[in-house]
Formats: sequence, structure tokens, C-alpha cells
Amino acid sequence: MDREWNDNQPIYRQLRDRVVAMILDGFLGEGDPLPSVRTVAAEYRVNPLTVLKGYQQLVDEQLVEKKRGRGMYVNEGARDLLLQGERQRFLTDQWPAIRDTIQRLGLTVQDLLAAPPINGAAATPASPSSEER
Repeated sequence: MDREWNDNQPIYRQLRDRVVAMILDGFLGEGDPLPSVRTVAAEYRVNPLTVLKGYQQLVDEQLVEKKRGRGMYVNEGARDLLLQGERQRFLTDQWPAIRDTIQRLGLTVQDLLAAPPINGAAATPASPSSEER
């Protein structure tokens, strides 16, 4: 997890978002334990109650479960649930502005697919459609 905090959002929310990203990226799988509240608080120099509040949001969203005396664990189906919610959130919150920018700049699908990757991420070629095979 990144050690830098954004001043535009509460730290507990940023912690929640970082755990969500770890689940979506596959760093945390179903049944995996979350790092302990004490460990996260010490490592990131934040109040344990802040970490607990972020974790509690994950519990409230049914992404993780508390196991008394053992910690918190990623629920079965958490990634699928997140993908569904994050996809919908992207389509309603972010996509309209992106689509408007694409139209404003007159970019084509080919322009977008030919764009260089961001942050050194390897570009993955699109798999051929059934028509191209």
C-alpha cells in the first residue's frame, strides 16, 4: 500500500479504498486475512481507530468478516461484488467525462488502443474476436 495520504479524503476512506484495490488486483484473495489494525496503524503512523473505521466500512459492505480473536478475512465473492460495484460506479461517475473528452478531441478507438501504456504498464494486445479468427 502507498504511504502517501491525499488531503482531499479522510484517511479511513483511503485505507478502505486501498484494501479494495488489493482485492481487485488479486493481492488479497477470498479467505485471506487483512493486516492487523495494530500493524497497519504502526506501519502508516495513523491512529488505530482510523484503521478500524476503514476496516469497519469493509465489514459493512460485506467484503470482509470479523472473526473474534482471529482478525478480519476477505469474504467469499468479495472480488465479484467489488467488480460489479466498481464497474457501475465507473460507468456512472467517470465514463461520461472520459467519453466527452474523447469526443471533444476527435479520438478514434484505434487512437485509444494505440496509445502508449501509462506508468510503464505493459500493453496487452486485444484478443482477436471470433470474426478475426
